[in-house]
Amino acid sequence: MIVSMHVASGAAMGALVRSPRRALLIGPFLHLAGDRVPHEDIPSLRFEIASGAACVLLLAVRRGPFDAATIGALAASAPDLEHVVPWLRPRGQKLFHGRHGWHRTGRFSASAQLVLAGAIVGVLAR
Repeated sequence: MIVSMHVASGAAMGALVRSPRRALLIGPFLHLAGDRVPHEDIPSLRFEIASGAACVLLLAVRRGPFDAATIGALAASAPDLEHVVPWLRPRGQKLFHGRHGWHRTGRFSASAQLVLAGAIVGVLAR
């Protein structure tokens, strides 16, 4: 999944469970489930980071930084930090995106994910 889709699905889950603590605990598992869906990725790491951060920032401004949706968005997208933060990869191994095969490449296009993520975050930010 693209980062903004992880953010959107985490935010939706947080809004549903209505508990920041539960959203924090469920988020990483939701990330893994999202990566199991056969999907395309966006080749630009810069765009991935910017679009995901923009979605989280919008949720934090509109709902508050400690709202369950904001916490869920952060928790569900946090595993992707291991792509850009070297110290999150002990001995060079990625915990969430390593050789265990969670990530699936397939038909859920990056553009469809981006539109869907924007719609979800838009509804939650209203």
